[in-house]
Amino acid sequence: MKGYIGIDVGSVSTNVVFMDEDGIVRDPIYLRTQGQPITAVQKGLRKLRESMPPGVKIRGVGTTGSGRSLAGIIVRADAIKNEITAHAVASSTLVPGVQTILEIGGQDSKIIILRSGVVSDFSMNNVCAAGTGSFLDQQAARLNIPIEEFGEIALKSKTPVGIAGRCAVFAESDMIHKQQMGCDLSDILAGLCEALVRNYLNNLGKGKEILSPVVFQGGVAANMGMVRAFEKALRLPIQVPTYYNVMGAVGAALLAREAVAKKGQSQFKGFLVSDTEYKAGSFECSGCANQCEVVEIAEGGIIIARWGDRCGKWGNVINQKEKIS
Repeated sequence: MKGYIGIDVGSVSTNVVFMDEDGIVRDPIYLRTQGQPITAVQKGLRKLRESMPPGVKIRGVGTTGSGRSLAGIIVRADAIKNEITAHAVASSTLVPGVQTILEIGGQDSKIIILRSGVVSDFSMNNVCAAGTGSFLDQQAARLNIPIEEFGEIALKSKTPVGIAGRCAVFAESDMIHKQQMGCDLSDILAGLCEALVRNYLNNLGKGKEILSPVVFQGGVAANMGMVRAFEKALRLPIQVPTYYNVMGAVGAALLAREAVAKKGQSQFKGFLVSDTEYKAGSFECSGCANQCEVVEIAEGGIIIARWGDRCGKWGNVINQKEKIS
């Protein structure tokens, strides 16, 4: 078997998938990043290696997400692309004809508008926590219910209560107030879902033409209360793809396949990177008034990459003898 690996490194989760040459996704792996992206990538590759049959040949590797550059350097990726591109490619491939992508992850959310398979508009929100997976996790924990049951309970609601959803702090305060009033838990959860959907559409969807087919992806897509709230607000059917929580990684694998087709061969280091020691550090360059924060990563004590400097003083030339202190 031959195929491609896609890696999506986010602030909350790190996702790794293997996609065969026919475009069939196999062995999707969803891990918590837990503030250690390098460790998460290595763990994901280790799990992937253990789950695959012997003799599998990796034709290429792609990375995406907020940690795409770091992951790309570690594995020597063939394609390093932003989340918008990766999600758009994955959705267009798995849901042909998709025109709107609603994506809500652990720490951010985004909307992508496609026309004829091309991204025509998009918007991202990584400033406010309201509506993200981490906020929903927090509220589920506060209400002492498993996050997996959040959506199921919300679907039982008959009369969702009004919740202020423009701010995470106000939403939580309003939920507590509704609890003290004796409102039913299912009505509170359904009301929260509707408030978060309103916030999402007002902030990200404002001025955008949302057309069907509409795809909802990201970890929050597992919450059927949010799916119903989107359908109610948009008056459109919402599709949740099979690999909704690893779509970024799927897109990265597809982009790697495209990149290798142009280059002819992959530069992937191999699964040994999962057992290699890496160390990341940073320093502030005082060479000019910009005072850039330069990030560097070492492999076995030897610096293999630097980035973050605007002039290229550190990024373009790497002293192989220098070590991170």
